[in-house]
Amino acid sequence: MTAKARVLIVDDERSMQEFLEIFFRREGYEVTTASDVASATLCLENDDFDLLISDMQMPDGSGLDLLRVVRASCEDTVTIMITAFATTDSAIAAMKDGAYDYITKPFKVDEIRLVVEKALEKKLLASENQRLRSELRVQKRKRQIIGTSSVMQRVYDFISQVADTRINVLVSGASGTGKELVARAIHDQSDRADKPFVAINCGAIPENLLESELFGHVRGSFTGAVSNKEGLFEAADNGSLFLDEIGELSMPLQVKLLRVLQEKSIRRVGGTSDRSVNVRLISATNRRLDEEVGAGRFREDLFYRLNVMEIPLPTLAERREDIPLLVSHFVEKFSKEIGKAELPLEAEALDKLMVYDYPGNVRELENIVERAVALSRGDSITIAAFPDTILRRQGVSYSCQITDKGVDLEDLVNNYERSLIGEAMRASGSVKKRAAQLLGISFRSFRYRFEKLGLDHDDRPKY
Repeated sequence: MTAKARVLIVDDERSMQEFLEIFFRREGYEVTTASDVASATLCLENDDFDLLISDMQMPDGSGLDLLRVVRASCEDTVTIMITAFATTDSAIAAMKDGAYDYITKPFKVDEIRLVVEKALEKKLLASENQRLRSELRVQKRKRQIIGTSSVMQRVYDFISQVADTRINVLVSGASGTGKELVARAIHDQSDRADKPFVAINCGAIPENLLESELFGHVRGSFTGAVSNKEGLFEAADNGSLFLDEIGELSMPLQVKLLRVLQEKSIRRVGGTSDRSVNVRLISATNRRLDEEVGAGRFREDLFYRLNVMEIPLPTLAERREDIPLLVSHFVEKFSKEIGKAELPLEAEALDKLMVYDYPGNVRELENIVERAVALSRGDSITIAAFPDTILRRQGVSYSCQITDKGVDLEDLVNNYERSLIGEAMRASGSVKKRAAQLLGISFRSFRYRFEKLGLDHDDRPKY
């Protein structure tokens, strides 16, 4: 950056201006000069400079006037003040108005060279931090939840409602439905977005270690505690802490978590003093915590503390119309990761994905698509790249056992037909013509069966 840096030198003393111009040009800088506040202001308004070096006293004003111009419209410009009349008050005033440093005349060449190099290093670091923040915003956008179905729109509404509040949120849903994505979205849309987001799976860590992970420990508190350790509550201070699978917490840990929520402070394992923490808690579970409370496995008072607002997540089977969008997203993602050209998905392959049950939800679909992208050859992704679990799926099965009391055959056939039509409607995103194609019948025949079975618009299953 030093060789390309643009410097504006402002000094009403012609000999000093020329000296600084010659010196900095020899150092490899691009130099512009001005002899008063008015001309320097014009330069700052019409051009961009990495560094401003200004005399403090000039005929039409002072270097402080230029500092105010920089602060108002050129905040990326680093400023150094030079004067022959240094006082404590003027130095304090310059630093308060944003000057990087303050040099008095006469000065040594090495002194100003070092100050300028450090000032430009500061600007470089500031630019790098800005670039990283920009990349972080891009990464946050990449973490967006995928889906346009009505049930997902309801999830988005919940996220928007709670993001800027400080209430605790419980995200519930089956494994693989995207609970951590929702937690991250809440954090990213909140006023804590630039603070830490810390996540832990409570079911993945042994109980004897989980307490130390959450609250930290002091040296010597147990075997292996060779030094003090910060816990995740402290690491997430002023940010958000996501406790996944919170239903796995033991009763003793539930008591300690309840105390943290009540007192807003933690005590490290083996410690004697409390530490205040300001943490937004987001928890998640694939269990019914109300049932766990009823069974005596989860504290009722903690449940109500955690469940100030619940966001229930649908299974993938309940949002089948999002499958094409998710597949497209995953194909693009894994094609880039593997370094392959992005291949289209054949219609037959998409049909198979639309009727599968997905016990592992979105995570299972992601794994299926990753495998398909890696294994696919040729010009498209075909069913040959799918695992056997997908290929064996033939649709809805229906069976019954005939007893000595007999059965109502017509009723059984109607129920089976109703199930098949419902399955086809899910797979087609409720597009009737597409559903008829999936069932191998004409649209006219489909419409007749649809009406015969009483599957009108209001009565048919909602997916």
